[in-house]
Amino acid sequence: VVQVYVRDKVATQVRPLQELKAFQRVTLSPGETATLTFTLPVEMFNFTRRDGKRIVEPGEFELQGGASSADIREVVNVLVTGETQELAGEWRMLSRCDITRA
Repeated sequence: VVQVYVRDKVATQVRPLQELKAFQRVTLSPGETATLTFTLPVEMFNFTRRDGKRIVEPGEFELQGGASSADIREVVNVLVTGETQELAGEWRMLSRCDITRA
């Protein structure tokens, strides 16, 4: 199982160091390799403020990929720009994963 965690590096509110945002199980035959490409909409970087509103703030985020939260194998930094965005109440956290087998 490959897991993707997000860390908000400059949040205005205290947040967990790692938040699981996506995962994908992939079965490989001996000697087989695969590349997993995750697509996470920026809305998945949201959190709920003290007033109950779910928002996405601009800032720097760290995406961590690995076998578990303690076994991170790849780190990518991304920058979210623009204004703070409030999410609609019916919004759902859905990511996508494409698997390319070698």
